[in-house]
Amino acid sequence: MEKREMMYEGKAKKVFRTDNEDLLIVDYKDDATAFNGQKKGQILGKGAVNNVMANIIFQMLEEKGIPTHFVEQLSERETLVKAVTILPLEVIIRNVTAGSFSKRYGVEEGRLLARPVLEFSYKNDDLGDPLINDDHILALELATEEELELVRRYAFLVNDALKEFFLEKGLKLIDFKIEFGKTADGTILLADEISPDTCRLWDVVTNEKMDKDRFRRDLGNVEETYQEVLSRMKKQG
Repeated sequence: MEKREMMYEGKAKKVFRTDNEDLLIVDYKDDATAFNGQKKGQILGKGAVNNVMANIIFQMLEEKGIPTHFVEQLSERETLVKAVTILPLEVIIRNVTAGSFSKRYGVEEGRLLARPVLEFSYKNDDLGDPLINDDHILALELATEEELELVRRYAFLVNDALKEFFLEKGLKLIDFKIEFGKTADGTILLADEISPDTCRLWDVVTNEKMDKDRFRRDLGNVEETYQEVLSRMKKQG
């Protein structure tokens, strides 16, 4: 597989074309951002952790019937993926109150929600990724009704699978953000990444934060925590 020119560089990844128009190479970076890019830094080794962890999870989800963009891990930081057009939606599922949800609704962190909450935000850095609902999505033609229904169904299936998976690793899944993409033939796939950058994970015993909140909130031991999460991921029962 020949790696060609870079087509996109985001906050956490670079994406390269290949000699096959249906396949891309994703290269994970150590750069870290928070609060819509207002806080910036580096987490040494983060790119490798997120790449390997995302691939472990994508393969697990594929086995459960959830289609993803994953094709093959090429190196510690690079992965071959199916080319997709990302839907301009961040899909968030919350199981326990934390972060912006707690601030928005004046609820203390750590409260188990009576049911998982699904939120959509419009992927637009200039606007600060505002929350939107189904009517907004359909009115703005960000997705069709059929695509939206599929995204909802996949999101809850991902939640069920991840909760069980992380619990086996001694971690509670507090909330997470995922993104979906569309292939040239219109197939909806889970894309982007699932990692400590995109999930809130708390240790089952201590409730210690094991995710990017350590960077956001200056809690220290950021690199060590990411490595610990990956270490747990690799212990495949």
